[in-house]
Amino acid sequence: MNVFSNSKYLDRAISEISKLPGIGKKTAIRLALHIVKENENNVKYFAKSILDLKTKVLNCKNCNNISDKDICSICSDSNRNNKIICVVEDFFDVIAIENTREFKGLYHVLGGKISPMEGIGTDDIFVKGLIDKVKLGSIEEVMLALSSTVEGETTNFYIYKNIKDYNVAVSIISKGISVGDEIEYIDELTLASSIINKVSYENTIKY
Repeated sequence: MNVFSNSKYLDRAISEISKLPGIGKKTAIRLALHIVKENENNVKYFAKSILDLKTKVLNCKNCNNISDKDICSICSDSNRNNKIICVVEDFFDVIAIENTREFKGLYHVLGGKISPMEGIGTDDIFVKGLIDKVKLGSIEEVMLALSSTVEGETTNFYIYKNIKDYNVAVSIISKGISVGDEIEYIDELTLASSIINKVSYENTIKY
């Protein structure tokens, strides 16, 4: 985005801010001008927090969620039920489900969904790690919590097909969630109800 002010530094900042998702030209200008007016120490702290976010945040080696350590605080919490795993697409979904306070198990973050149209296959998401966990035999239930899209359903079926022969129950959050809805955008009450009213995945398959 080309913006021409009286300062090349301001222009550069506006250009970089506008690259963030959901940030248009006017918002980028407003944010850049806010930073210009802000206290210098506050700006330094803000800049450091962004750099730390990029350089210090890890992926949990167990569930692939974002973490400050090799094993995230959810996976290392002894009060969580480690025999049930909730499968989600991304980090946003973990936050959304945690906010409902209805799920007490562990998570598995795929980092995407199978989408042949976009060239995303099984090797492009963290699905093998989930299948390997189930094969170990300690998991009693896998709860699928992907969005109700074609890609989400494709991923659900792939997971089910690869773990159904092991001694594990496969459930899916209630279809009170509309087709096409992304988990992160669903209100907490609806999402909580969908978790409480989860159903057997096998009963939802249309052969």
